[in-house]
Amino acid sequence: MAYPTISGPYGLKPTGKIGGRADNGANRNISIASGYATDIFFGDPVGLTAAGTIEFETPDAAMAPVGVFLGCFYTDATNGPTYSQYWPASTVASDAIAYVCDDPDQLFKVAVVSSGTTIGDFALTDVGRNAAMVNNSGSTVTGNSKAAISHTSATTATLPLRIVDLVEETKNSSGGFTEAIVKWNVGHSYDNTTGV
Repeated sequence: MAYPTISGPYGLKPTGKIGGRADNGANRNISIASGYATDIFFGDPVGLTAAGTIEFETPDAAMAPVGVFLGCFYTDATNGPTYSQYWPASTVASDAIAYVCDDPDQLFKVAVVSSGTTIGDFALTDVGRNAAMVNNSGSTVTGNSKAAISHTSATTATLPLRIVDLVEETKNSSGGFTEAIVKWNVGHSYDNTTGV
């Protein structure tokens, strides 16, 4: 039997909800500060700032995600109204908004890597454990994230992702699972009792 292969990481892709609820594709429009100086790619984690805008959320133990970036709109000084797969760093636009998948119960499909962008795998024994995100630079050509999940799982409470399931369709010929279904394991912004 031939297995479909995963050639590299692609960020976090929304896919269903906890409890088997369907994913209706809903997202929230959240402002991006004009001139915000970091690229944000489709599939990257984002967090809320005290100013009410979003920014790239560095995947680490301190992260407090509000969701995943799904593109943006802004008025470009040269090209006019612009829909983009990613936010180009330092873009000046007073009307910039991000489309964010912000449901705290959202599940995401993500590629498993052994390091960087090298595909790794999980075993069934990894389900229910936690794992770190691997932060790779996204592509300014496709606009897509290259974030992934580390192939090393643990019970460490501060790891940002909980492994909920594994993707059977992309299991490799050795029986390892190269994609996982995950949820946020760290404090989602909407569940934070003290606010931003």
